[in-house]
Amino acid sequence: MGAAMRRIHVGNALSAFGLGFTVPYLYVYVAQVRGLGAMTAGIVLAVFAVAALIVLPFAGRAIVRRGPLPVLLTALVTAALGALSLGLAGGAGAVLLSAAALGAGQAVMQPALATMIVECSTTETRSRAFAMQFFLQNLGLGVGGLIGGHLVDTTRVSSFTLLFAIEAAVFLLLVALMATVRMPHPPRTADDSARAGQPAGTGWRQLLGNRAMVQLCVLGFVLFFACYGQFESGLSAYGVEAAGMAPSMLGTALAANTLVIVVAQFAVLKFVERRRRSRIIAAVGLIWALAWAAAAYAGLGHGSRAMATAAFISTYALFGLGEAMLSPTVAPLVADLAPEGLAGQYNSAFALVKQLALALGPAAGGPLAASLPGPYVVTFLLFSLLITVLALRLGRGLSTVQDHPWAARSRVIARGGLTAEPVGAQA
Repeated sequence: MGAAMRRIHVGNALSAFGLGFTVPYLYVYVAQVRGLGAMTAGIVLAVFAVAALIVLPFAGRAIVRRGPLPVLLTALVTAALGALSLGLAGGAGAVLLSAAALGAGQAVMQPALATMIVECSTTETRSRAFAMQFFLQNLGLGVGGLIGGHLVDTTRVSSFTLLFAIEAAVFLLLVALMATVRMPHPPRTADDSARAGQPAGTGWRQLLGNRAMVQLCVLGFVLFFACYGQFESGLSAYGVEAAGMAPSMLGTALAANTLVIVVAQFAVLKFVERRRRSRIIAAVGLIWALAWAAAAYAGLGHGSRAMATAAFISTYALFGLGEAMLSPTVAPLVADLAPEGLAGQYNSAFALVKQLALALGPAAGGPLAASLPGPYVVTFLLFSLLITVLALRLGRGLSTVQDHPWAARSRVIARGGLTAEPVGAQA
């Protein structure tokens, strides 16, 4: 691992730490500590999603034109200003503007860091690099949430001001660290020069013309809608309302999810690297269908309380196993589908799809889980099976390099050729 990649991984961990440090307590801060009410707090959380949806389409083009590092530094400064002003804001207007700046900055960090990983890795190292990214992101979120929870005091506004000030300081520290990264500068081709001068919409038209990428975006939406979009809303509501779980048990279930990710991430890496990406994603769909079946037993079955609790925790654990399998699979596939020079555009497009799914998932799942728990689990079990169908369909349109790079490298090595084939082949 080179010096640039080490700094990028530290950046991933610190950015996730900053996110976990404050976001879990944002609702309490706005509604109770600042006394602005539940309605304003809900709007603030919505502003995070809306800000991301607005800036991400422009972020991809900026990454292509300026490079990922300048875009990342701008996003970090924006997020730092948003965090600091949020800690000092007292009125609803100031809180909303601050939340918009923080949400926009944090949203742009993801595709910028992902593009830096792409540019600093090869087809041989990319899966491992993205697996490390996912591991450090979860570690940063967990540690940030744990430390933040010990600092907050709902009776003192100053404790939250300190919390947001520390988050801003973390982002500014990250600016200083990432400014030392020396990105590789591959020779600029005539095609790259021509692409840089194209109108902003050209990259999006090219992306929408890539059938495999469009299929992956549809698949990605279902992935994030059916799993990540349910963690903090639908599945939590289902656990409390239908399964009768105590709120403290939700924390235990989330801890089981994180533990499985930490333990399984690198254990499954070699298994995942040597198999077709589309079939790994298809297998995740089946694992998540099993997770929803366990959730159905927990809330709708007639077993003992201990069995119901074990089934509910198993739901989160199975989701964690699927997440560990996806992290070295989906992000490298996005990179391998991108033509040379457009990795930033493709990463931003996929981040936009993810953000949209995370915005719609809770809105759809929460009310359904609370009012109709049976249809809720059946619906998302079917969504999980849809993941399997979409993944197998995607695999039919991928080249060997895109779907099974390990096999492609093995054939090249067997012929005595290069150890890696170029990325960016079109489906």
